[in-house]
Amino acid sequence: MHIHIAGICGTFMAGVAQLARELGHRVSGSDSNVYPPMSDFLEAAGIPIRQGWDPAHLVDRPDLVVIGNALSRGNPLVEAVLDAHIPYTSGPAWLAQEVLQTRHVLAVAGTHGKTTTSSMLAHLLDAGGLSPGFLIGGIPGNFGVPARLGQGRYFVIEADEYDSAFFDKRSKFVHYRPDTLVINNLEFDHADIFPDLAAIQTQFHHLVRTVPSSGRILWNADEANIPPVLARGLWSESQRFGASEDSDWRLLEQGEPPRRSLRIPGSSSSGGSMNTLPDAAPGRHNALNAIAAIAAASHVGVHPEEACVALARFRNTKRRLELVGEVEGVTVHDDFAHHPTAIAATIAALRERVGAAPIIAVLEPRSNTMRMGVHKDALGPSLAAADHVLILMPPGLDWDATALEEALAGRGGLCTNLDELLDALVERCRPGSHVLAMSNGDFGGLHQRLMHRLSARNDLVS
Repeated sequence: MHIHIAGICGTFMAGVAQLARELGHRVSGSDSNVYPPMSDFLEAAGIPIRQGWDPAHLVDRPDLVVIGNALSRGNPLVEAVLDAHIPYTSGPAWLAQEVLQTRHVLAVAGTHGKTTTSSMLAHLLDAGGLSPGFLIGGIPGNFGVPARLGQGRYFVIEADEYDSAFFDKRSKFVHYRPDTLVINNLEFDHADIFPDLAAIQTQFHHLVRTVPSSGRILWNADEANIPPVLARGLWSESQRFGASEDSDWRLLEQGEPPRRSLRIPGSSSSGGSMNTLPDAAPGRHNALNAIAAIAAASHVGVHPEEACVALARFRNTKRRLELVGEVEGVTVHDDFAHHPTAIAATIAALRERVGAAPIIAVLEPRSNTMRMGVHKDALGPSLAAADHVLILMPPGLDWDATALEEALAGRGGLCTNLDELLDALVERCRPGSHVLAMSNGDFGGLHQRLMHRLSARNDLVS
């Protein structure tokens, strides 16, 4: 079968393309935003990508078009599919039908941490000899691909609450029907499709309804927005994880910088069954991600002690506090953070790693929710732990950024274009500085352009 994937460079849809290839289908794709890491992965996989939405991409008529949720009515390719009566479906529906029906599905949901926790979980199952399949919204370091079918019974899926397609406005995750479900956290996000937090909680409750009574739900006991979801109805075994005393899987922290450990269910507070958590990914939020992954892996037979040992070999997903390079003593990091909670957690994790070294936070508020100004009041405080802050303000914002500039209190400023931002950034960079660039896009190639400018500056000085 020839499957054409519209929106193939999305992190989820690239994984769908990989799975379709493994199933023996001929796969092609099209997209308007082609940039790494997914473009590099698809090129290496030999999957052809056509730029843009020209209906001519369908001249070699595919048997099926899988349409990404970024495409809507009025898109030329969508209109061509409908006019030509080519069969079409959404990515989540195709995945559920062709891959998940016969598998034990381990789904990781939540506003933050889905990609890292899914990557950890897939690694732990693989280290435990279970050869899982997976689809993750990124390139996990231990595997180098966003998806694979696997050889065993188990399949790990990053369970996103965003909608499925222009013709199916349900959250993606309601298609997956997990046997093991992780709910990491729950905050308001995706304001372009959800009117309020209650609407998101309703979608999470729909997900909870799909878990069988023989399944298990693992949820973050530190998150106030999860219990109201479960109060609507819970038909499966559930366990809590977190730092609170009533957590079944409890995070314990001692010292500064903190040494973190895990107390497993049934162990005493005196620490009889404690496991040290390796610093596989920095930061408290990643320690909680690790505990969620260990707890989920335990549900399918991976012993927590063995999981902690395997976790020391975990390599995080690309664009999760990823080290891009170092030029003349300036270290450049890349991260996908685009929500105030994730921004604050990422800066805190870097601070743990670098101590008192200067951190220059560089942010592109690119997501639909950011552009709408939903988080404008929380954005300034989320950047408080950085020494310097530069923000690229895209055109067409729906809010006044004056208050944000005041919140930076002289630690940085707002830039109207990338060249202006680069000039200001280069001026602030000194040996020993750490630049943390955060965006859910490619940031206009900021990382490489910055390192080129720093190298050129040094050549001039020398």
